[in-house]
Amino acid sequence: MPRLFFISIAFVCLCALCGSGRAEAPDGVEWPVVFKEDFSAPTSVERWEFADPSAWRLASGEGFPFLSTFKDSAHKPPVRSPENIAWIKDLEVGSFVLDATARSTEREYGHRDVCVLFGRQDPAHFYYVHLATKADEHAHSIFLVNGEPRVSIAQARTDGVAWNESWHHIRVVRNVQAGDIVVFFDNMDTPIMRAVDTHFAKGRVGFGSFDDTVDLREIVIRGE
Repeated sequence: MPRLFFISIAFVCLCALCGSGRAEAPDGVEWPVVFKEDFSAPTSVERWEFADPSAWRLASGEGFPFLSTFKDSAHKPPVRSPENIAWIKDLEVGSFVLDATARSTEREYGHRDVCVLFGRQDPAHFYYVHLATKADEHAHSIFLVNGEPRVSIAQARTDGVAWNESWHHIRVVRNVQAGDIVVFFDNMDTPIMRAVDTHFAKGRVGFGSFDDTVDLREIVIRGE
C-alpha cells in the first residue's frame, strides 16, 4: 500500500507539471517539423531501416495506407530489448515532440505493446517507451538500454493502456537539457508516464514492438 500511495502522489505531480503537453522548445519557440510521414508514397519504405526487413510491409485499409509489421521478427538484439524495429533513416534529433498514430495488431495479453524508440547511439544504447496493457517491471514504462538488458526508468506511470482494434494517438516529448521524457496516449492533456534521464542526447528515432505486431499510420516529429 505505501508503494502504491507514493506512485499515485508522483503521478499527480506529473499531471500538474506536464498537463498541457504543448509542443514547445524550452525557450518557448515551437520546434520545426524535422520528419513527416503518412506512407502515401510507394517509396515510403525507403526512408526506413528495418531490423528484419521481411517482417515489415506497406499496407492499406479503411481508406488510407500504413506501415505494418505483420509477423515475428527474426532480429536478435545484442542485449534484451525490442526485436521488431523500424528506424528512421538519416534523422538524429536531440529535444523533440513526436506524434504518431498507431495500433497494436496482437492478441490481448499483459505485455501487448507498441514501442517508440529514440536517442539511439548504436544497437545496444538507446531509450524506448513501451506502451502495454499492464504495467510491471518489464512492461508499460520508459526503458534505458545501456549496453545491458533494458531497465525501467519511469518515475511515474499509469497501470497500462487499452489496446483494441482502433488507432491511437501517441505523443513523446523529450527535453535533453532537462532530461525530461513525457508520454501521452490519446489524451494530450494528461501524461501517462514520465522519466528524467541524461544518458543519451541526440540520436535516432524508431518504432515497433518488443515482440508483437503493430501498424503505423501518421508520424510527425518536431525537434532540434
